[in-house]
Amino acid sequence: MIIWDDHFHVDPYHGLFLEAVKEFHRAGGTHLVVVYKTAHDYGFPGLKAEDFIKAMDFHVELVERINRETPVKAYAVIGVHPAEFDYLAREKGLEYAKNEVMKALEYAQKLCLEGKAIGIGEIGRPHYEVPPEIWEASIELMKYGMALARDADCAVQLHTESFDEEKFRELGEYVRGVGIKPYKVVKHFSPPLVKVAEEVGVFPSIIASRKNIRAAIEQGNRFMMETDYIDDRRRPGAVLGPKTVPKRTKAFLQNGIFTEEDVYKIHVENPRKVYGVEMEE
Repeated sequence: MIIWDDHFHVDPYHGLFLEAVKEFHRAGGTHLVVVYKTAHDYGFPGLKAEDFIKAMDFHVELVERINRETPVKAYAVIGVHPAEFDYLAREKGLEYAKNEVMKALEYAQKLCLEGKAIGIGEIGRPHYEVPPEIWEASIELMKYGMALARDADCAVQLHTESFDEEKFRELGEYVRGVGIKPYKVVKHFSPPLVKVAEEVGVFPSIIASRKNIRAAIEQGNRFMMETDYIDDRRRPGAVLGPKTVPKRTKAFLQNGIFTEEDVYKIHVENPRKVYGVEMEE
């Protein structure tokens, strides 16, 4: 059985790194989307485009190590986290920060075009309150990243504040405005609003808590599952532990909440559609 976790971080300095991936595998996991953390987490200052570019290359190397040293098939998603843009704008000024982040996102697009990554992300807007000018600039950068993904025909993973139906509709307007294929825009840390997401042209990647996944499957199986595993020894199991997606998938199948068709759709067909990856079964 293929089991795909759509949003998983690794950290060779602060976390378990390969051991976390092996835990995922031992629980029955097979495929991982390993999402770039931050330049700071990877030991770079995060003060210019070059820092982000080096951090992205480092991230790609981590994913290559997972593929060499574990039985799990891992894919890289790379971008500039909105909190990194916020930090840079406060340190060096808004226009400087925007220009540097745009250069870094162009490099992320290049890595996608070269087949070293399957998506740009996580990009978007901060999940905490920021000054209006940083908020507006974050939206501008999110649209820029989506346009780069559109031109490369790759996916984009979005990080945002807490979402509700109204926010989904707002995001749907951005998707239509940019002209990116609707199934290529992934709302990471999505609430279980499966029908609304489909209506506005966004693909939900839903945190795999029992409550969330139960609510999601009642509306259909057009979603993916994620842990948003942080991989930080100081915060064990944050946000969810590495075993969660395989364990929950199997339990839901066993208890009749998922059908075999649901499992195949969530873990094989949906990732194939969004990221264009072929998985060996």
